[in-house]
Amino acid sequence: MNLIIFSEKDVIANTASTVRIQLGGRQLDHLLSVHKAEPNSILRVGQLNGKLGQGRVVSINEQAAMLDVTLHQAPPTPLPLTLVLALPRPKMMRRIINSISMLGVKDLYLIHSYRVDKSYWSTPFLQPEALHEQLLLGLEQSIDTQLPNIHLRKRFKPFVEDELPLLCSNKRAMVAHPYNAQPCPPSSLEESILAIGPEGGFIPYEIDKLQEAGMQTIEIGQRILRVETAVTALLSRLFPVI
Repeated sequence: MNLIIFSEKDVIANTASTVRIQLGGRQLDHLLSVHKAEPNSILRVGQLNGKLGQGRVVSINEQAAMLDVTLHQAPPTPLPLTLVLALPRPKMMRRIINSISMLGVKDLYLIHSYRVDKSYWSTPFLQPEALHEQLLLGLEQSIDTQLPNIHLRKRFKPFVEDELPLLCSNKRAMVAHPYNAQPCPPSSLEESILAIGPEGGFIPYEIDKLQEAGMQTIEIGQRILRVETAVTALLSRLFPVI
């Protein structure tokens, strides 16, 4: 945990220059066991969806930690990217969501496709609390406070026909596909949308529909990567700020 993130529910007092917060649970355990925090310790702190700053420990024990916080720094600039991802296998879900949050993606669409087992949609990892936890862990690691938005789309065709064309409008629109594709374009801070398929890739029908919506197929080499590796590899190639 490189950043202690608090939310409005943690605020117990507010003045013109400082915010007093009280933390418990996982964050308190981390302060005690990893930071070895004690009164007057200075820690890096950020407000969820707000600014970064520092916090001075006022008091700490096994029940709660109280900090006085000053906020003065904007969080990192988000990637100019909307990511469309075929729903991963549940055992990969947490790692991928965590990585996406760390890398600065702020809009993620999880969609159905032919090679996504319908049972994946019932995984407990898709519950709001589970998603929030992994997003938060990614923010804490990367020293960011801006919580990504996750959109769930359980029907492929309505999404690509009704929503995707508008999402692609005036953007660099790409779908990762290893066959008959253009080389990955050079890194850029241009507004972009990228689609990545499931293990085994999108089927030809799905590629056709994605292209009809305005996406161009791209590839990054001869190797076929797992989804969690492909996400990181593609984002590091497409953007100069990771």
